[in-house]
Amino acid sequence: MPADKFRLTLAQFNPVLGDIAGNAAQARRAHEAGRAAGADMVALPEMFLAGYQPQDLVRHPAFLDDVAAALDALASACATGPALGIGAPWREGGRLYNAWHVLAGGKVVARLFKHHLPNSEVFDERRLYAPGPVSGPYAVAGLRIGTPICEDAWFDDVTETLAETGAEILLVPNGSPHHRDKHAQRSALMVARVVETGLPLVYLNLVGGQDDQVFDGGSFVLNPGGALALQLPAFEEALAHVDFTRGPDGWRAGQGPLASLPGAEEQDYHAMVLALRDYMAKSGFERALLGLSGGVDSALVAAIAADALGPDRLRCVLLPSRHTSPASHEDAAAVASRLGCALDTVPIEGPRAAVEAALAPLFAGRGADLTEENIQSRLRGLLLMALSNKFGEMLLSTGNKSEVAVGYATIYGDMAGGYNPLKDLYKTRVFAACRWRNTHHRPWMLGPAGEVIPPRVIDKPPSAELRDDQRDEDSLPPYEILDAILEGLVDREVPVATLVAEGHERAVVQRVQGLLHASEHKRFQSAPGARLTARAFWLDRRYPIVNRWRDGS
Repeated sequence: MPADKFRLTLAQFNPVLGDIAGNAAQARRAHEAGRAAGADMVALPEMFLAGYQPQDLVRHPAFLDDVAAALDALASACATGPALGIGAPWREGGRLYNAWHVLAGGKVVARLFKHHLPNSEVFDERRLYAPGPVSGPYAVAGLRIGTPICEDAWFDDVTETLAETGAEILLVPNGSPHHRDKHAQRSALMVARVVETGLPLVYLNLVGGQDDQVFDGGSFVLNPGGALALQLPAFEEALAHVDFTRGPDGWRAGQGPLASLPGAEEQDYHAMVLALRDYMAKSGFERALLGLSGGVDSALVAAIAADALGPDRLRCVLLPSRHTSPASHEDAAAVASRLGCALDTVPIEGPRAAVEAALAPLFAGRGADLTEENIQSRLRGLLLMALSNKFGEMLLSTGNKSEVAVGYATIYGDMAGGYNPLKDLYKTRVFAACRWRNTHHRPWMLGPAGEVIPPRVIDKPPSAELRDDQRDEDSLPPYEILDAILEGLVDREVPVATLVAEGHERAVVQRVQGLLHASEHKRFQSAPGARLTARAFWLDRRYPIVNRWRDGS
């Protein structure tokens, strides 16, 4: 007689891309936890053994050989106890697949290949992998399990085939990257699969940062009808045991904990913290530094870095010029003091005078212009990079998405750095993120609680302070207007005519469009940063650097 109970252990863990041995060790830890809990099976997400997305690493035969050897070793190490499901790339018949492997009794007892290969947003899997056949279910401890891999559950054909061929539950391993409010999209699709098939569904997702992408976890279990049986937290590792019981109407998951999921502002902030923490740790940096100007962008980056790394691992540097106001000195000092991080001051007037003197013979007869402003920014970048080199600290850049979009940042100047936490956060959201952080503190934050960014920093008119009495609005539309236009051009990709119909001035929209396209070369050379939206610069939005076309609608 088949068993009427089945315990499944879910490991929402954080792999390191390319650390095959380390990821295998994490899998063994999950397997031990499942064995201790009496589990019948332990599951890890898509591509967990290799890390995700491996991109062109999977083109290296030696990399695939190492993955295959690690799978064999893992099967041997986990020969006793529960079955283990884990994602990893796989070569077979001269083709490469995104695969999920079920290990039991010292060998691979099932191997499933991803059928639907995503080829939009950050994905181009069709370039790397072959689409696998739609496989039927496999049996573990008397339970027939269907495993659509990630994208396969976004369509009804794979899950329908699994249900028709005898699957009793659906277990979906995912490497689903975060963007704002993504969980609602996933949940709606998985409810649709449950309603169509009448089967319980387990959605198991990766967690952690990888370059610009953030995997937000948020794994969950649905019973037939769409009832939520388990919800794991977002942006955090978690391990949970799910008990399934067979009744007259088939298998049902027992009720487990239901973690609360964050709203949009907390999603953004937690994603930026996790992305920076993992980028630093996974690339081998222990300490960070940034230029703290007294402005809102650098203040927010400082708060994110303090929360990601701890204030004792962050160095802030004020690099004042003759244009830096006394208020900016005070505000930078206040931010550093409230966060509890170090603040050094390195004036740039001496280096600026030396550079301008060296260039004076060549600049003779020409008045001061943007060139002299950019010299200041580039001197700051030079000095900060010198500190980075000398002390082994990663330099963080501080340009928000609005500035990155329209080129209101100096290449080789304030764009210098190894990572930019704000790269996908528009300026209006920067203000909102500061206010949110001032009134919220979470256990995953390593910085202090309370009002860490003085309200004056948030409320004062933004300025680069590269000349006297300078304001951002001297060169740009007000940020609430600029961001609305940019969201239309970048995030929604609507025509100029649509934005004009929505109430924006045509000349302003066309000017912003021109700045957006003309700044592509800067973005091409910019530091990576946390992806928060479905239209982040880099993989989500791929435009030519040289491009004379403009939308004249």
